[in-house]
Amino acid sequence: MSVVLGAGEHRYRVVEDWASLPDGWEFRDVAAVAVDSKDRVYVFNRGRHPMMVFDREGNFLRSWGEGLFRRAHGLHIDRDDVLYCTDDGDHTVRKVTTEGKVLLTIGVPDQPAPFMSGRPFNRCTHTALSPTGEIYVSDGYGNSRIHKYSPDGKHLMCWGTTGTDPGEFNIPHNIAADSEGWVYVADRENHRVQVFDGNGKYEAQWNNLHRPCALYCCAGAADPLRFVVGELGPGMPVNAHHPNLGPRLSIVDGDGKLLARLGGHDGPGEQVGRFLAPHGLAVDSRGDIYVGEVSYTNWSNTFPGKPTPTYLRSLQKLEKVVA
Repeated sequence: MSVVLGAGEHRYRVVEDWASLPDGWEFRDVAAVAVDSKDRVYVFNRGRHPMMVFDREGNFLRSWGEGLFRRAHGLHIDRDDVLYCTDDGDHTVRKVTTEGKVLLTIGVPDQPAPFMSGRPFNRCTHTALSPTGEIYVSDGYGNSRIHKYSPDGKHLMCWGTTGTDPGEFNIPHNIAADSEGWVYVADRENHRVQVFDGNGKYEAQWNNLHRPCALYCCAGAADPLRFVVGELGPGMPVNAHHPNLGPRLSIVDGDGKLLARLGGHDGPGEQVGRFLAPHGLAVDSRGDIYVGEVSYTNWSNTFPGKPTPTYLRSLQKLEKVVA
């Protein structure tokens, strides 16, 4: 019997073992996922084959990026099916075709900015695009900054510093932008999503989230604005076994109002219908959700002292249930 998460119009069936990998291959941690205009799925992961491409049924198509990426972290795809790959291991953002050809590199590989200097980049995390093609980069683990670039990679401006006040960040982990130019930042360790205009002016914040890690804006031309938020769940031994903190997915509207929660009440786990560490999200043309999880990275935090299994699930597909 299949497992269904959510309720009402936000119901999703868990598709077990969706991706068919070549013999001997594995994802390890899936840091990010993207879906192109033909519903091909790009899986940006920390295994030996950093970018794996599948059709919507999970059939393997190709891989690329071997020898190029140091540590997969963020992935965004634009309306022309061009990918923006954020590598927090070598402190760069690469603009790449769906065949793996690098068109633009922002940042200097293996030359991080000084820690908390505010200069790009120190372990950048994700990218988003404005309606006119400006590139926003969340930066990240070694900075508390959002950078804005022109479409050709010229640095335009930046905002943010470390802290808890509006406009300040404690690990800006993910970023998204909508069709009107508003910018949304998953301020992970401040347990909120902050909303800005395109030039960094603070507008609002969404609370009642637990370590928002993944952030995906999903709105078609005729659809209401909504977001899927991947919440990482407990991060310290003191609350590792507390119920109802995640890890989970939350679906919210354009004002941050909660519409549905998928999973999370029973805590982390490998069981069907539960999550370990949702880190990257994408939604295809039919409304199905792809969830990348950094399961290996988070195992020791989730289950302190327990040996890491040989295999952990790092990618799930949630198929939208149509009434």
